[in-house]
Amino acid sequence: MSNPRAKLGPLSSVIFASRWLQLPLYIGLILAQAVYVYHFWVELVHLIEAAFGNQHALQAIITATGQKVVEGAPPQLTETTIMLVVLGLIDVVMISNLLIMVIVGGYETFVSRMNLEGHPDQPEWLSHVNASVLKVKLATAIIGISSIHLLKTFINADNYTDRVLIAQTLIHVTFLLSALAIAATDKLLQSPHPPEPAAH
Repeated sequence: MSNPRAKLGPLSSVIFASRWLQLPLYIGLILAQAVYVYHFWVELVHLIEAAFGNQHALQAIITATGQKVVEGAPPQLTETTIMLVVLGLIDVVMISNLLIMVIVGGYETFVSRMNLEGHPDQPEWLSHVNASVLKVKLATAIIGISSIHLLKTFINADNYTDRVLIAQTLIHVTFLLSALAIAATDKLLQSPHPPEPAAH
């Protein structure tokens, strides 16, 4: 029986070690995660300040949500504005979750084992993650993010043209069909082959 820890040849060792070139990419995603955390708190602080009457913060969130203010009328914190800001915060959280899946799942799958078995904080999905499972989970997460963007657009529909509304809807449907195709392909690839009939 071959030794599973047999020494690799020089070329095989170089090729196998090249997976560590992905490490700077995952570190970069961690930094992007930090930027999203900062952006989340900036938006949340603006919302809280606007709720207490800060006009500068209110103007900032109205601009960020793309709402139009009637000329000459003072900006107001409406339910629609609050809803758009909260949906924006949820959007940031979902993108952050997507980053975590890519960072942790990608590193575990393509770079090196993290040896998290038995750790109380080990993500449930990480125990059975592979390239195929990660692909399906990422597609599902992208659909969730697209849904939030589409909901924000529909809530603020008065500030968008019909062309933009139709385009975003078609993009979301494309994401949905792509995810269904990925899941169906994955299921076909993983389905067990039927046993061959016994020869008489």
